[in-house]
Amino acid sequence: MLHISKCNFRYLTIPTFILLYNSMVRSHLDYCSSVWAPYRKGDIEALEKVQKRATKIIPALKNLSYCERLKTCKLPTLHYRRIRGDMIEAYKIVTGKYQPCVAPTLHKENVFVTRGNNLRLEKSQVKYDLRKFGFTNRVVNTWNSLPNWVVSANTTDTFKTRLDKLWHNQDIIYNFRTQLQGTGSRSQFLYEES
Repeated sequence: MLHISKCNFRYLTIPTFILLYNSMVRSHLDYCSSVWAPYRKGDIEALEKVQKRATKIIPALKNLSYCERLKTCKLPTLHYRRIRGDMIEAYKIVTGKYQPCVAPTLHKENVFVTRGNNLRLEKSQVKYDLRKFGFTNRVVNTWNSLPNWVVSANTTDTFKTRLDKLWHNQDIIYNFRTQLQGTGSRSQFLYEES
């Protein structure tokens, strides 16, 4: 898809590129990301490499760094989009937007803690990476770090708006090698070497 865009559009403006990229390329990269989100550095970099190559198509941005190209185009990293997508899915599951028979089970924490939010989740102890980096375990630290005013949103759109407001100045939006700040635990974003 990226090659098709490059061959058919020689002189792309930034708005045209964003429209083409979002509809033809990024939709493939984001597809079903809450199920298969990569946790190894090499896999994350391989996905980001596609977006990195895509942003170099614009002649005006060719000589800028990857972070600067993303800021100019106002495109977040794919890694950030996966984390944000995980939080949106977790919100839908916790607040009952999905039918319980089709959604994964996220267990609410029974212990009262003053930090975090009223909808804290319990993290299960797992032995293997398959479960450790699976959706139901992967989202817990980040979800528990969200403040009450974000998770208490009435609608999904309100939750998205509040989440974006909370995370608007995170470095991870334009630099996939950084970590999400303020999650309480670094283990979720310290990935294994490939």
